[in-house]
Amino acid sequence: MNGLKKDILHENADKKDIRLNRFLSDAGFCSRREADRLIEAGKVLVDGRPAELGTRVTADQRVEVGGKLIRQNDRMVLIALNKPRGIVCTTDRKREKNNIIDFINYPERIYPVGRLDKDSEGLILLTNDGSIVNHILKASQYHEKEYIVRVNRKITDAFIKGMSEGVPILNTVTRPCVVRRRDDYTFSIILTQGLNRQIRHMCEYFEYRVVRLKRIRVMNIRLGSLKTGQWRNVTAEELEELKRLFIENNISKNN
Repeated sequence: MNGLKKDILHENADKKDIRLNRFLSDAGFCSRREADRLIEAGKVLVDGRPAELGTRVTADQRVEVGGKLIRQNDRMVLIALNKPRGIVCTTDRKREKNNIIDFINYPERIYPVGRLDKDSEGLILLTNDGSIVNHILKASQYHEKEYIVRVNRKITDAFIKGMSEGVPILNTVTRPCVVRRRDDYTFSIILTQGLNRQIRHMCEYFEYRVVRLKRIRVMNIRLGSLKTGQWRNVTAEELEELKRLFIENNISKNN
């Protein structure tokens, strides 16, 4: 628990060194996986020398990628966006004109926490802090994400029961989840995993088609009354509760 708490509270400076891929991720430069690719390609220098996979760095070392000096963030950014349909959760601005980075046009380098597919809308978090991303996306922690879904035909009791008990899709069976009917065509669903287009595939298994899908909550952070296309800073209170949940979920899964 103590190690996790220190990580969440950004006390890495107290440690002698950290892995280079984590340094780049925590600095908001790229994901750990992408950092490893850059290191393997010889594009990352530490104190002027090409780094290797597994390299560890200290706070006073000079880290460069493609000639750019990388510094740990002085200020953590965590914002909540009500993503409209048609916007793609990618940082690839060259290949995707409707990317989320150009859409939000934030003055600092940030990136989305996970994905919300192009045809879906609602809450997506963006940050410059790699450790926040890693904690939220850690599948083993069973972090909750809640959605409102409208389908093309009337919902039955069998559909609600089947969706909640686990559905065989994508070469696995989905985790049991909470599904509640809201009206004849709309239901809410709380997932603790993030398979690719999971809700759409689950509905298709029962021969339903998703007409509208909106995410309204990620853990304790709620969409609320935020209008489509608008964003807000996550409050200090929300962030503190988020940290508490990271620690709580980690303890519960290790007991």
